[in-house]
Amino acid sequence: MKKFFKEFKEFIARGNVIDMAVGVVVGAAFKSIIDSLVNDIIMPFVGFLLGDTDFSELAITLKEGSIAADGTAIPPVEIMYGKFINSIISFVIIAFCLFCVVKVINRMRRKQEEAQAPAPDPEPSNEEKLLTEIRDLLKYDKQK
Repeated sequence: MKKFFKEFKEFIARGNVIDMAVGVVVGAAFKSIIDSLVNDIIMPFVGFLLGDTDFSELAITLKEGSIAADGTAIPPVEIMYGKFINSIISFVIIAFCLFCVVKVINRMRRKQEEAQAPAPDPEPSNEEKLLTEIRDLLKYDKQK
């Protein structure tokens, strides 16, 4: 879980205004697709499995609708928890898709950074090791 939040923090820190603006526009278009997927495909199927339940119509009625003395209709007061369930499912799908996209981008950036990293110095040859030892011994002898 810490790795997830670390990647999210890196994503936020690297973003600039243009990237964010493009993300908002694409996200809005993506949201309408996900909403359609949830409302038109997933929830009718789930409702069918649960016995012809229409989730968008599930509600708790706090006060029934009525007609006022002057003839105007007073709408009912309802908590529309079915629409809320649809919104939660849409959010989870969008969040998962965005997480996958960010994860792929982070992986590509890490690979790019690793490719640009300088290669470590090669191991010194036996001759260089021997010369280093001789140098160190000469320094030691001078100190005495």
